Amino acid sequence: MKTSLCLCGFLSFLFFSLADLVKLAGFLLISWAAWYLGCLLAVFVPKETITTSIANLKDIGKKPVLRAPVPKRQKCDHWSPCSPGNYAYRILSGGGKEKLAKICFEDELLISEEKGNVGRGINIAIVNYKTGKVTSAKFFDMWEGDHSGEMVTFIKNAPEGSLLLMVTHDDGSTRLKNEAKKLVEELGSKEIWNMKFRSSWAFIAAKGFKLPDNIQKEKVRFILFSLCICLYIRSLP
Repeated sequence: MKTSLCLCGFLSFLFFSLADLVKLAGFLLISWAAWYLGCLLAVFVPKETITTSIANLKDIGKKPVLRAPVPKRQKCDHWSPCSPGNYAYRILSGGGKEKLAKICFEDELLISEEKGNVGRGINIAIVNYKTGKVTSAKFFDMWEGDHSGEMVTFIKNAPEGSLLLMVTHDDGSTRLKNEAKKLVEELGSKEIWNMKFRSSWAFIAAKGFKLPDNIQKEKVRFILFSLCICLYIRSLP
């Protein structure tokens, strides 16, 4: 009886040992196969592909991010396009002695440091309203010398049908005489009499016709910093 029990116990131990060996062998075989497959992937599949696939897996479930396109620069540094039949312009006053004034019309600099025709005082550009082409541009020093009369003559000589774009750099009021102020007032300025030492001032006017009522024609500040008028106006048919 004892012999039978021992034999059964031995057979049971042998049976379980063989089963464990089979499991161990299967585990080792699977592990080796996984290792071998990994080696094959490392050799034959580009690293960039694996990286991209992992990144794509990480992005699963994330909400898509909608990105607005970067706005494209338009004429005279506007960020929205000018509708057909309109002129784009920007009038920028000077800020101190270093930051010079600038007048841009239809993406062309009429007065600027780059063109070498900007200076202390009042800078004026005259544009043919029908063609959109500049006819004359000049600055008048209002700190030294007597240039107020020259400015009056310059404005009076502007042809009918002209746009006059005016802007200050540094000081535009000290030697500006009443005759010049009255002439600019007749062109539509409401601030020319209020200008003080080193006021920043920008103004657009029309000679021989009327500008639309819905555009800003003048801007002034009584401290020294840059300001600009940047709008669109309708061109003549």
